[in-house]
Amino acid sequence: MIIYRLYFYFLIILFLHGCAAAVVTGGATGVAVAHDQRTTGTIIEDQAIEFKASQAFFKDKEINDNAHINVTSYNLVVLVTGEAPAEELRERIINIVRDIPKVTQVYNEITVAAPSAFVSRSSDSLITSKVKTKLLTLDNFDGTRVKVVTEKGVVYLMGLLTRAEADRATEATRQTGGVQKVVKLFQYPD
Repeated sequence: MIIYRLYFYFLIILFLHGCAAAVVTGGATGVAVAHDQRTTGTIIEDQAIEFKASQAFFKDKEINDNAHINVTSYNLVVLVTGEAPAEELRERIINIVRDIPKVTQVYNEITVAAPSAFVSRSSDSLITSKVKTKLLTLDNFDGTRVKVVTEKGVVYLMGLLTRAEADRATEATRQTGGVQKVVKLFQYPD
């Protein structure tokens, strides 16, 4: 009983200090990892790829000051989304990602444009949440195995799924409000 009280007080302290997102995300991440088809080593490599790309972009003043870039790695395949103001900068960003060790493939979905506004990014976050919720509520489907990325209303789906699972996830995503287009980047182990 004392352990439960201590745990309860610990959670309250975390919430009061603004760490609620960390607690909730940590729990969700644990569930996702338990159901993930990737090896633990691959999950760690994917996180390292995303971190190395972010570090490289932060260190590059032109990219950091002028572009809005998102890097998502799943099973060593990398999706790069966002905006860069010029084609040369767009190519430099992609070359940085390609040069990261362990990257097997890069999907370049960067548009040549000014960085998107906060309102657009917020709308994309809402769409991502709605898609994830829909996938989690599908009968006989493990929605935690799908990585969802949204950029300007376009939803990118990544994961290791059978073709039938991928079709179900794609159809559910298409039926979600706000989705303009669905891009499937699944890998099929079958």
